[in-house]
Amino acid sequence: MLKKGLLLGLILLTLLFAFSLLKLDIVKQTTTYESKELKKEKPIGILKIDKIHLKEEIYPINSYSNTIQLHVTILKESIAPTEENSIFFLAAHSGTGKIAFFEELDELEVEDEITLIYKDYPYHYLVTEIYEEPKNGYIHVSKAEKKQLVLTTCHPTNKNTQLIINSIEKESN
Repeated sequence: MLKKGLLLGLILLTLLFAFSLLKLDIVKQTTTYESKELKKEKPIGILKIDKIHLKEEIYPINSYSNTIQLHVTILKESIAPTEENSIFFLAAHSGTGKIAFFEELDELEVEDEITLIYKDYPYHYLVTEIYEEPKNGYIHVSKAEKKQLVLTTCHPTNKNTQLIINSIEKESN
């Protein structure tokens, strides 16, 4: 009876050890895959706002890197600046910390300039509106303007709202 219990315990211990090695191997493979993917990805643009000393890469909409946990993020409702009547939505964290790219977004004023380099072409925008809306997953933007860039983040003082910065493309001289 003692031999049987000892043998059963040894088999169970061996299975647990084998499972833990398997689990570690799966985690290692996932981590390696994700880090390789991050290294392969190339940004498709740069958001640049000189007034608040912001220069941050943006990644393709379906990219692993297109997340507010890592970068300024293109929202799925966006119409690329290369398209007629484009509305390009970008979101990022505010507050403090390494990923708070829009920490100083509330310092922008009407007529401030924003540059978006998208697929190696610079687009220049002027801020036309600054407002806040409830944090409910929607951003209301007038579609009367052509070629818009909309930036959004949590409002710095009212946590129930989001700050919206709407800008339109500057006319080329």
